[in-house]
Amino acid sequence: MKLDVFSHICPRPFHERMERVLPDGGARARLLYGVPSLHDMDLRFRLMDRFDDYAQIVCMSGPPIESMGGPALACDLARCANDEMAELVARHADRFPGFVAALPMNDEDGLMREAERAVRDLGAVGVQVYTHVLGHPLTSPRTVGLFGLMAALDLPIWLHPEREASHADYTAESRSHYEIWFALGWPHETSVAMAHIALSGLFDRYPGLKVIAHQMGGTIPYLEGRVTNVWERLGARTPEEDYSSLRRAMTKRPVDYFRMFHADTVGAIGQPAIECCLDFFGPRNMLFATDAPFGPEQGAGYIRSAIAAVEGLALTDGQRQDIFEGNARRLLKLGVKE
Repeated sequence: MKLDVFSHICPRPFHERMERVLPDGGARARLLYGVPSLHDMDLRFRLMDRFDDYAQIVCMSGPPIESMGGPALACDLARCANDEMAELVARHADRFPGFVAALPMNDEDGLMREAERAVRDLGAVGVQVYTHVLGHPLTSPRTVGLFGLMAALDLPIWLHPEREASHADYTAESRSHYEIWFALGWPHETSVAMAHIALSGLFDRYPGLKVIAHQMGGTIPYLEGRVTNVWERLGARTPEEDYSSLRRAMTKRPVDYFRMFHADTVGAIGQPAIECCLDFFGPRNMLFATDAPFGPEQGAGYIRSAIAAVEGLALTDGQRQDIFEGNARRLLKLGVKE
């Protein structure tokens, strides 16, 4: 089986709830309806049927729930999203073997409650977070507890980039141009979030922590030499900050903490990029994913290119099967397919 671990969805009841409760009627999310297979399951299943033995682990599409309103509203929307995804998985287990929970990251207590509820009561296989929480790092005191909880639950965190056009490329400007915020900004956001997680000691503090970095790990695999050389001398360029105790506490070389992330195959168009990703993370830490139903042909283009990229890698049959399915089944506790 080809088990797609990063496939987005926006159940129609959730979208209808947004339109009722959001002050702007869900205007930000209304653009999602330009991709009808996010909510039209008949259309989605026809798309999936174009590929043999193919299934999806589903997670909510953006924008982040915490960007839609205050804590109470975000908690309400997260519960709605998770209830709807759980129902889809229950009805279509052959299509959707699992779902990834959405969280109200602007509610310190609510995000922990919803993560536990989604996993323990609804059967979520993990949680999705974005690379920052309304401008704050994921490792800030209000949200860092999630890492310990997910390590204790022994399930992964899906890390999705988030940046908008309002994030200017230059301090003298008010917005980003040429869609740089998306083309280059998203991989950068992923890399920055990975650095905060890797260098703040979370992998040492929580040995069972598992994080899936979207879109082949941002820019980290391609900058391996720079990542290695700069952070081997962490603090040398910023004498005003004392990182000596942090360095002494590290049990690994800084670059090796980045290798502890899992990476998906989203963006695997052409072999050089995915080969670089494979070389950095290794076949045990790579997971097949496509970002469907986004991309050409309502997602079919991305699915086709990701399959071709994995099939084109110089791997043993067992390693290739691990990337397509085995790694995900182990990580998500889905068991071995009969």
